[in-house]
Amino acid sequence: MVQRIDVTGAEGVRLAAWEFAEPPKRGGDGERGSGVLLLHGLMGRASHWASTARWLSERHRAVALDQRGHGRSEKPAEGPFTREAYVADAEAVVEQLGLAPVTLIGHSMGALTAWQLAAKRPDLVRALIICDMRASALGAASQREWEDWFKAWPVPFATLADVRKWFGEDDPWVERPTPARGEFYAEVMAERADGWGPVFSRRQMLTSRETWVHDAHWEELAQVRCPTLVVRGLDGELGRAEAQEMVRVLPWGAYAEVADAGHLVHYDRPDAWHEAIAPFLNEVLAP
Repeated sequence: MVQRIDVTGAEGVRLAAWEFAEPPKRGGDGERGSGVLLLHGLMGRASHWASTARWLSERHRAVALDQRGHGRSEKPAEGPFTREAYVADAEAVVEQLGLAPVTLIGHSMGALTAWQLAAKRPDLVRALIICDMRASALGAASQREWEDWFKAWPVPFATLADVRKWFGEDDPWVERPTPARGEFYAEVMAERADGWGPVFSRRQMLTSRETWVHDAHWEELAQVRCPTLVVRGLDGELGRAEAQEMVRVLPWGAYAEVADAGHLVHYDRPDAWHEAIAPFLNEVLAP
């Protein structure tokens, strides 16, 4: 079962949240499973969490959010696409859906949103999982690289097979063929009159990224007071040394890594990802 839930975010932006399985049945005490909110990364969408959400829903209420500018959520022409707006949207989802005390699971930009919300509203957050997101500043050169990369996209794509091939094999950013990457991007494409193109605005994605790549986020990370697991793919963007420093900075930090996985850890190797986070969840979400 897939259920869409409409939520009102900051500044009245319409957001689409999703449950990908039947909500957990009520236990003998009348309580539902604890709430989990899944936050995708830049250019992602809630459906990228479908495997994880279904796995979690066996015991918990797992909700995945299409963040503003992404998926089926509203894409306001002028934004805002600030850090404050993304965090306020996640806060609104937690409160409106009654997920608190929530476990936040975020990938990349979604992980940054998750730990910024945990720092801002510790009363709402029970635990946190950070998936392949750096706390250090990426800098202006990184933003220019992304601008050039977006310009290189051969849009519109004639077919979804072309999408899969370009992002999985032909993209200059791909070091070796990665079918999962092709599938990831095929999932954020929509058919239009002239072919297939992204469901998001690349201009809006650059605007969103501009608001966080120039700054380091160590101070907010140190303000997180709940148990936190930092997860990296061995071939991802978060290096081992930085990940371990993030664990050291966190008051209640733990570390896990997934072999043979890149930046899209949860999408590259969902079963290994589940194995990596299960012990942490079993401990922090124990009845």
